[in-house]
Amino acid sequence: QLQLVESGGGLVQPGGSLRLSCAASKFILDFYDIGWFRQAPGKEREGVSCTRNRVGTNYEDSVKGRFTTSRDHAENTMFLQMNSLNPEETAVYYCAARRAGNGCSLRQFDYENWGQGTQVTVSS
Repeated sequence: QLQLVESGGGLVQPGGSLRLSCAASKFILDFYDIGWFRQAPGKEREGVSCTRNRVGTNYEDSVKGRFTTSRDHAENTMFLQMNSLNPEETAVYYCAARRAGNGCSLRQFDYENWGQGTQVTVSS
């Protein structure tokens, strides 16, 4: 079974940056699309980005130009670089994976594999 483990969350001041990591238990980057999501207290989980291998990444409008995904194939690890964070982006951040071939999706119900999440708090 595919397992995903996020790390890198923490407390950051407004305007600051964090890089989140998502380590996969097996080689998946050629066969799975990767999504990043976040869920703030009292709100629904929302998609931040979706990455398709050899195609690229789509970003949710509010993070375009500030968030960037990348990957380390050798380590089966994906990254989410987040810059210029604001307090409204305080949330638990998740990575998720689904079989490739179905197009990019920012909808949580399209993904079948999830990590446990990592807390990001943006506060002064």
